[in-house]
Amino acid sequence: MREIVLDTETTGFEPAEGDRIVEIGAIELFNHLPTGRSYHQYINPERSMPAAAFEVHGLGDDFLRDKPVFAAIADEFIDFVGKDAKLVIHNASFDMKFLNAELGWAGRPLLPPDCAIDTVAMARRRFPGSPASLDALCRRFGIDNSRREKHGALLDSELLAEVYLQLIGGQQPDFGLTTTQGSSSAVSEPSWRPEPRTVRLFPRLTAEEKRAHEEFVAKLGENAIWRRFG
Repeated sequence: MREIVLDTETTGFEPAEGDRIVEIGAIELFNHLPTGRSYHQYINPERSMPAAAFEVHGLGDDFLRDKPVFAAIADEFIDFVGKDAKLVIHNASFDMKFLNAELGWAGRPLLPPDCAIDTVAMARRRFPGSPASLDALCRRFGIDNSRREKHGALLDSELLAEVYLQLIGGQQPDFGLTTTQGSSSAVSEPSWRPEPRTVRLFPRLTAEEKRAHEEFVAKLGENAIWRRFG
């Protein structure tokens, strides 16, 4: 199963009011394990970066001016996401709203709503009444987020991938028995092998139990399995 842990940074809160995506970061998982593949792109929003957004993201007009517009990177982004992958997003409705607005403006197919897994909703179901921000979940699970001085899409995706794996039960929910994508074997070779006991266990069968068993076998006839195998 392929999943893409994804985050966007934007100029504001509403694409309908002219806000645009300025950064996309994404991490690929396969069977809940990181593959090492990632996607990261800064985007020219074709508008001025508001002061409030600059304070949060640290991305200014001068930095973004020579970056490609979304239409120029749309196909590359679509190729990375693929057709069947689930998108793991923190507050998915926000990012999906912006991604589909940008895809629509670029004349590309929209992402279906059911492709997104919302980790905010997951956290609220698991920890009702507790804070569900990315920082709060990092603290809860002991994930180091000290590098998160500014909101950055790729770093936030990396942190969210760790949070997501904890929300679904730890970093190896299948106990490490399955292999990574492309392996010819579905189960890894165990390093431990059972060995014969050097000393037989002391029998716990009482004389009364042994006699009752012999009487029972006697009633089954000569073809009883206990007679054939001793």
